[in-house]
Amino acid sequence: MDHTIVHFEIPALDVEKLKTFYEAVFGWKIELALGPIEYWTIQTVPVDANGMLLRPGVNGGMYKKQVPESKPINYFAVESISDFLAKTEKMGGKVIQPKQEVPNVGWIAAAEDPEGNEFALIQPLRT
Repeated sequence: MDHTIVHFEIPALDVEKLKTFYEAVFGWKIELALGPIEYWTIQTVPVDANGMLLRPGVNGGMYKKQVPESKPINYFAVESISDFLAKTEKMGGKVIQPKQEVPNVGWIAAAEDPEGNEFALIQPLRT
């Protein structure tokens, strides 16, 4: 598996304002997703009926900020979140959100590199 960016998230104080902005500037398709939380999916590239990308690119999501200091975050695909969290800590990083399951997706966790830059990991169900 390539450990590349596979998803991004943008926090928004005013979701409608940012939705309008990104749709107008980049032509992204942004829609409210069905689920237990308010979350908007962002399509930077089209997907098929199963949600699989039709061409190279990265899609993402948007959510309402819970705290003002929230920043965009990139998700990297990994085979084992537990292994990569251990590597992160061994190399001087810090786990800031432990592994948690996302139904029908896989598992996610968040960390910081040694300089405090946040990133997230995703272990898809299909690995």
